[in-house]
Amino acid sequence: MSSQIEIATFGAGCFWSVEARYRATEGVLDATSGYMGGPPDPNYRQVCTGTTGHAEVVQVKFDPQKVNFETLLAMFFDMHNPTTLNRQGPDIGSQYRSVVFFHSAEQEEIALQTIAALDQSGRWPQPVVTQVQEAMPFWPAEEYHQRYLEKHGLGFCSI
Repeated sequence: MSSQIEIATFGAGCFWSVEARYRATEGVLDATSGYMGGPPDPNYRQVCTGTTGHAEVVQVKFDPQKVNFETLLAMFFDMHNPTTLNRQGPDIGSQYRSVVFFHSAEQEEIALQTIAALDQSGRWPQPVVTQVQEAMPFWPAEEYHQRYLEKHGLGFCSI
């Protein structure tokens, strides 16, 4: 294992499927479901109100010698609809928003360039509404949310 570990944080709706997909990716050392974007020490019930400012996110620790941020970002855009504001499928509210919380100026630049390229590509009929925000403190979700799909023998959720 390399001595360098990087972090990426993505909000793509419900965190269960996002976590599972990243966890199954070579070069990902850990993927943790949690909350980012609001006040300290949130819990699921509070975040579900949509009033805390938090998004359901997955924080990904990865070895950049095995998988790069661009690949993780491409996966992020493949696993959800980034054109629906504050909604993914049946999940509605700002806590389900599409967001990339960047941990470096390089991640910010890559995310913004990727969004511009996606909008230019015509891949979706509507513009990408994914937010790109500086990372804030990460709060791991309750233990019952971690590895949820794995614990319950469920497959990946779809959009």
